[in-house]
Amino acid sequence: MPVFTVHMPFVGAGQKGAADQSVFVRDGFHFWAFVFGPLWMLWHRLWLAAIVYLVVIVGLEFALSHLHVDRGTRWLVMAIIAFLVGFEATSLWRWARSRGRWREVGVVVASNRENAERRFFDHWTGETAERAEPAAFRGTATTTPAPHGDIIGLFPRPGGQS
Repeated sequence: MPVFTVHMPFVGAGQKGAADQSVFVRDGFHFWAFVFGPLWMLWHRLWLAAIVYLVVIVGLEFALSHLHVDRGTRWLVMAIIAFLVGFEATSLWRWARSRGRWREVGVVVASNRENAERRFFDHWTGETAERAEPAAFRGTATTTPAPHGDIIGLFPRPGGQS
């Protein structure tokens, strides 16, 4: 099942006024970031990442051409970089949001964005999710609090056990 991180603009301690502006970011490979890396970054307002990406691409192309590397190898290097951008697109997006006035407020595991929103807000407001949730999804992991230090994996807390 896909994993979504939930981001809200920072409005102050104890205030839930930013719920209507919340953003759910699906973790995983993004095809359009792979195909159109700099355009995808500009579309998502990742200005700094787009500038760094273009500087790295131009620098690599310049260095590889001065080293007289053949076209096939240069194409392979650029394809590897494009795959890395596709796999790390959500990390770039999260990093850019964390630099601004946004904060990560939770992690949700759900089959699609709509279910992720429902599960997160049911948990956030304290309501039960059983009323509209299919029986197959009852009892499964719904949400977890925001991880400390952006750790998602085997050890959800630094020094914790799995």
